[in-house]
Amino acid sequence: MTLSAADLRDRVLAGDRRAVARAITVLERGGDDGAALHALLYPHAGRALRLGVTGPPGAGKSTLVDRLARELHGDFSRLAVLAVDPSSPVTHGALLGDRIRMGALQELPGVFVRSMASRGLLGGLGPAALEVMDGLDAAGFDLVLVETVGVGQSELDVAFAADITLVVVAPGAGDGIQALKAGLLEMADIVCVNKSDLGGAETVRNDLMAAFELSSARSEKAPAILLASSKTGEGVGALAASVRELAGDEDFRIRFGERRRRAAQRRIVGGLQREAGHAAERVLESDPVLVTSVVDGLMTPRAASHEVFRRILKGETS
Repeated sequence: MTLSAADLRDRVLAGDRRAVARAITVLERGGDDGAALHALLYPHAGRALRLGVTGPPGAGKSTLVDRLARELHGDFSRLAVLAVDPSSPVTHGALLGDRIRMGALQELPGVFVRSMASRGLLGGLGPAALEVMDGLDAAGFDLVLVETVGVGQSELDVAFAADITLVVVAPGAGDGIQALKAGLLEMADIVCVNKSDLGGAETVRNDLMAAFELSSARSEKAPAILLASSKTGEGVGALAASVRELAGDEDFRIRFGERRRRAAQRRIVGGLQREAGHAAERVLESDPVLVTSVVDGLMTPRAASHEVFRRILKGETS
C-alpha cells in the first residue's frame, strides 16, 4: 500500500515503528518525496536529546555505542540509534554491519536501530542523515544516538548536529595531541579512551588531559576524559553518567540552543552550496567552452567561476 506523505507523517507521529522505518527510507532516498516528507516532519522535531559519537577508525565505536545505549535505556523511554556506515566510493553501497552488531539491542522495548550508508561523504554526516535525525526526533524518541562513520580527524559534522558530542579514541590510534590540533577533540563534550583493557590507555588519557590544559582554542572548559572498555563493559556506566550529567546541567542545556542555531545556519549554507553546485554543473554542461578555455589557459579558474556565478544570478543555467 502506497501512503501519501501526510499519511506517513501521521503514522510516524503516532510512533508506528514500521512507518518510521519507511519514512527513513524515503528521507534517505531524498528527491522530491524526501523533501516533502521532511517538510511535514520537521515542525515536530526539536524535542529529543541528540548524542553524537565519533572518532577515528578502529576505536571500537560500534561496540561501545551498543553498551552505552543499554546503559542509557533506563533513562529514556524511547531511544533511537542511527549508525552511519562507510560506503563504497563506487557503488555507494554499504554492508550496514552496525545493525547486525546491534541486533540484540533493538529487541529492548522502546529501542529502534537503523543503519544508513555514508554515500562517500567525508564529513561523517550528510544532509540525508540530518533529515533522518529530524525524523526520529519527530517520531517521539527521547534520545537520538548517532554513530558516524570513522574517517579520522576531518569528521566534524557530528559536532554541529548533536547536543552532546562524544569522541572515542583508543590506544595506538594516533597521537592525542595531534588529533587535538586537528579540531575534532576541541569540539568534544566527552572523550572516551576505549579499549582500556589494552595497555597504553592510561597514557593516552594523561596525554589528552595535558593537551587540553595547554590548549587555548577552547572557550569552554575541558571535556571529561574517561576510560572504558567496550569489550568488558568496564567504565561504560561512568560514561553514561557523564552523559546524564551534561543532559541535566542547566547551563549546558542553554548551550544546546546556541548549538542548534549554529547547526541551522550551517545547514542553510550547506543547502545553498549544493543548489549552487548543481546550477554550476548545468551551466558548464550547457557551455563546455568555459572548461576548455580554462584547460587551454585562456581563462583562469577563478574568472570562469565568476562567469558561472554571473549566469546563475541571471538565470542562465541551461
